[in-house]
Amino acid sequence: MRKDISQVVIKRMPRYYRYLRYLMDEGKERVSSAELSELMSVTASQIRQDLNNFGGFGQQGYGYNVKKLHEEIGKILGLDKTHNLIIIGGGNLGKALASTDAFSKHNFYITAVFDNNEKLKGTMINDIPIRTMDELDDYYAKNRVDMAVLTIPAEHAQEVADRLVKLGIKAIWNFAQVDLEVPDDVVVQNVHLADSVMRLSLNMIQREKQVNIENGK
Repeated sequence: MRKDISQVVIKRMPRYYRYLRYLMDEGKERVSSAELSELMSVTASQIRQDLNNFGGFGQQGYGYNVKKLHEEIGKILGLDKTHNLIIIGGGNLGKALASTDAFSKHNFYITAVFDNNEKLKGTMINDIPIRTMDELDDYYAKNRVDMAVLTIPAEHAQEVADRLVKLGIKAIWNFAQVDLEVPDDVVVQNVHLADSVMRLSLNMIQREKQVNIENGK
């Protein structure tokens, strides 16, 4: 992937993948950028620009082969490879993530869960035993770990992230309510749940204000 591809474009790629899957399930064999535009509320020109970052894939007068484009975007997203994830934090969120099969459908496999609570050791989540944090280094040395998921309190997140970076992990999915400081060669995807619901609240307030203006209130 070229380094100059914007995060905005990268953010849209999973949406393309998801909508193309929907079209495949509907039996659609080809689709134009205009048709994708109607489905996704993204302009047709923007769709073409996004896909041209990775090679284009379309044919003038034909559009896109749905199955082929779905496969190509899957490769761009790395879904043609398996990815092993470990979860740090065996609380409610960690258990919920380990229990779902949503990730394995896309070749992301949660292989281990770690927690500093000794009482949780050996507890099974979806056939995955919870291990203690003192087992982390040995586990990493003996197993392939591509990504780490942090579902721990904010006050411990940076310390754990530093430990993961020292081990050699290059990708962290961070659910802790804090922004992590990591080296440039480590990728972090932050998921701040409270931020999301606050954005939802703000959008709701703004929408209500607009409706009131339109209604002359």
